Amino acid sequence: MRSFNLSLEGFLLVGFSDWPQLELILLVLLSIFYSLTLCGNITIIVLTQQDLQLQTPMYFFLAHLSFLDLCFTSSTVPQLLISLSQSDQMISYAGCMTQLFIALLLGGAECVLLVVMAFDRYVAVCRPLHYTSIMHPLLCHTLAISSWVGGLVNSLTQTTLIMTIPLCGHHLNHFFCEMLVLLKLACEDTGGTEAYLFVAGAIILVCPVALILGTYAHIAHAVLKIKSRAGRRKALGTCGSHLTVVSLFYGSAMYTYLQPVHMYSGSEGKFAALFYTIVTPMLNPLIYSLRNKDVKGALCKVLRKGRDKE
Repeated sequence: MRSFNLSLEGFLLVGFSDWPQLELILLVLLSIFYSLTLCGNITIIVLTQQDLQLQTPMYFFLAHLSFLDLCFTSSTVPQLLISLSQSDQMISYAGCMTQLFIALLLGGAECVLLVVMAFDRYVAVCRPLHYTSIMHPLLCHTLAISSWVGGLVNSLTQTTLIMTIPLCGHHLNHFFCEMLVLLKLACEDTGGTEAYLFVAGAIILVCPVALILGTYAHIAHAVLKIKSRAGRRKALGTCGSHLTVVSLFYGSAMYTYLQPVHMYSGSEGKFAALFYTIVTPMLNPLIYSLRNKDVKGALCKVLRKGRDKE
């Protein structure tokens, strides 16, 4: 079987070799973006651990989001940077399936976590007097774990389906092992598998978006009942950052995964993947810090402590 031979040979990741004039520019830009992603998300995690004002459910989930973004970016971008600077762009079959599994796990976990964060904002705005009793530590940890479980189930389902498909050829027109690109290497008709994968993708993408929109419909209704402008501004301020992150993440993910395989363009897919693998994780800390006085205040405290020690 040719898929068995392929498992020994591995894959050649084409990456951006079709545009050699862009490789140096991309190497510089992506190195900067990756460094900013690491610094920004690590800063969020450290601040939420050290500052007492940030030890609340909202920042607990924000720290988890930062950790997911760190892992998701690090599962693909370092390999891309190596391929842009060296000629070796090979990846083994086992390495490719492992990368696919990790990417789907982390992406699925983030889909569920963003729903959890929307629920947290719903309780904060619509049930403010009961917020601390509802969002107690046990529930917060349970919800955080549920996001990982959701990502794991999603990843196991889709990766297992991909591994059952015999593959022909070893050129992957992407910079990492993307599911839709692997499907294009199938030796046989994949109509049934594509249908299952589409349903799985819809469950992990469309259902969370529907829940988030429903949650924010209730939040908007509650905000309209607030008489003071300051109260409305405060309520909307806690939700604006989350909505921005949701739009960036789900917009790029739905554009990529909720389309038939025959319509998928490898060239467009690579640039779309850059957006959700590195640009969005880089922007998330900036979105939350620039629009959040608590995060900016905590950062200023840490910087002041550093200066005092000097």
